[in-house]
Amino acid sequence: MTTGKTSERRKQLGFRIFFYAAGLLILALGLTLNTKAGLGVSAIISVSYSLSVVMGKNFGDMTFVIYGVFVLIEIILHMVRISRYESMEGQALKNAGRTDRRLVLLMDVLQLPLSLVFTRFLNVFSDYIPQFGEGENTPGSYVLRLLVLIVAIILTGIGAAMSLNMRIIPNPGDGIVQAIADCAHKSVGFTKNCFDLLNITISTLVGLLLAGGLVGVGIGTVLAVIGVGRSIAVFNHFTYERIAELSGVQEAKGQG
Repeated sequence: MTTGKTSERRKQLGFRIFFYAAGLLILALGLTLNTKAGLGVSAIISVSYSLSVVMGKNFGDMTFVIYGVFVLIEIILHMVRISRYESMEGQALKNAGRTDRRLVLLMDVLQLPLSLVFTRFLNVFSDYIPQFGEGENTPGSYVLRLLVLIVAIILTGIGAAMSLNMRIIPNPGDGIVQAIADCAHKSVGFTKNCFDLLNITISTLVGLLLAGGLVGVGIGTVLAVIGVGRSIAVFNHFTYERIAELSGVQEAKGQG
């Protein structure tokens, strides 16, 4: 009986790792396609993309730097929340239902090696995927770029949903939103919208001040803000229960 349960847990762990890794790969592919469509990149990577273009730096490397800043902010915010709960014995931290402060900070720190691996995939995809419609202003070119953008938004949503649902180590772009939401006592959805707006504003200023025009911000940025959330919702509607059953995340959630 015990052996059967152990075997089942190992199988679920294998599925959980698979879905998590596949989600990160799909997310990296979606974000890369977003940059290759040339219609404006996703808000969460708009700052790193605009800085990489303006400064002539590698996109993946600049994204790793920005993610590092996100992780540092997360650690500070979580330390602030932890200090608030020190006088409340037994009070659980709301973030992911974790009660161990060392585990909270460990999960933050582990986002750095995750970011390093994730941004390497961004570089690999960027090297092999061409820029669509570059230098062309024909109707056919815009249609192609729009189709690529739609595919990018769908893949970004699927990848984000798969990796987040496994509740292992969050992508820094998602982790910082959760940390801000916890400290501000606001919903994650509202915080995400505000954070996206902040990133777009910073990217717009970087482009206008350093390049004399918009860099990485366009109609595609707006469509990504709207479409990624919808893509996540649709994907979860049709697949969440089955994926949760295979990976055991429902059981993990109940125990958390």
